[in-house]
Amino acid sequence: MRSPRAWKGICLLLTGALLAGCGGSGDDGSGPVTLTFQSLSDQPAAIAATNAIVDSWNETHPDVQVDVVPAGWDGIYDKLITQFNAGSAPDIVHYEAAGIAQFAADGYLADLTPHMSPQTREDIPPGVLDSVTVDGKVVAYPTELQTYVVFANKALLDRAGVPVPTGPTMSWTQLREIARAATKDGVHGLSWGLSSPTSTFVAMAPAFGGQYFRGRGEDAELSIGPGEMALPELVRAMAYEDRSILPVTLTQSGSKALAPFYAGQVAMTVQGSYQAANIAKDAPEGFEWIALPPLAGSVGPAQAANPQTLSVNADSEHVAEAAEFLEYFTSTENLVKLNAADALIPATTSAREALAEELGTQNGWDVILASGEHVTSAPYLFVSKYAQWKDTVATPAYQRFLAGEIDADGLARELRDGWQSTND
Repeated sequence: MRSPRAWKGICLLLTGALLAGCGGSGDDGSGPVTLTFQSLSDQPAAIAATNAIVDSWNETHPDVQVDVVPAGWDGIYDKLITQFNAGSAPDIVHYEAAGIAQFAADGYLADLTPHMSPQTREDIPPGVLDSVTVDGKVVAYPTELQTYVVFANKALLDRAGVPVPTGPTMSWTQLREIARAATKDGVHGLSWGLSSPTSTFVAMAPAFGGQYFRGRGEDAELSIGPGEMALPELVRAMAYEDRSILPVTLTQSGSKALAPFYAGQVAMTVQGSYQAANIAKDAPEGFEWIALPPLAGSVGPAQAANPQTLSVNADSEHVAEAAEFLEYFTSTENLVKLNAADALIPATTSAREALAEELGTQNGWDVILASGEHVTSAPYLFVSKYAQWKDTVATPAYQRFLAGEIDADGLARELRDGWQSTND
């Protein structure tokens, strides 16, 4: 592993060069400190919200100015690797929990534990805080997250004579019964875009007690038991026994699975919660849709947390100032602005409650934000070879299973054997 500060001497020798990771101006007292903030926000409203938060900081903090460096999510992992290795990474790094553990292990991210205020720490739900904690050190501030939610065409449920669930949660058994009842007259009960099923199954497994991994880093062990198999087996049963899932959607992305929902070909669709904003914008005129209560498995409505994150470059000359900015950025008021713009769930309890009060029931926000109460730890975030196993083993195996090419025993065997091969 390289020394995370070894390149600084080179940086100081580059006369007039202002590499992002060198900490900007102000080191000799000649001007304000300038922090670079590489933002991945790529939706117009979210970009505007991010810029507004930064502008308000800059207006009230003349001695510490923040420059936003726009970037996008496409190819960002490789870009960050290049930036860190070249010593040109920004002071403030925007990414997601699933990608920061290895960066932290390699010494690229500053330990923010001494900088995070007690109020902020207490405001972050335990499962979310765990997702940004590596080897006992907080390495990021979480900002936004999503859950999986069921959206329904109310007219089709009414036509099928199905009462709309109104409780605090909805069991998978209820969802299956509703999907069965709505499957008639050329309509399927459900569309579910599962072209990349691993992320979905891993995120939703905690509702059935599934964890997938025990341990962390290179010592992690894969566990495939009833908790991990429950949801894949349920989806397959709905597809082949009940025939309540529109088959083509199992090979589509979530976004493409919205098309039959808009066309009235399916009564419900399982989507990332952020799709509520797209449904509100893209659904046909007069289309009456609702969000159904959070899904609960055998042990409850838990889903794994993988929030977007803001970290500080360990090579920054101004870690304390950057952490102070993150405290400001993740205040209740600012997270409400950002998540409302991005149609996501705030990563703090106070912001989630404030946004719920502000938005009420419009566009299913009450249900979506309620689902955010149940996020929990995500062991896969800290597994060194998870991404490799996911792409080369798990996703192809799940695709074959959903296509009826292998049975449950074959799926479990492929997942276990593939993990063993990945680690050999």
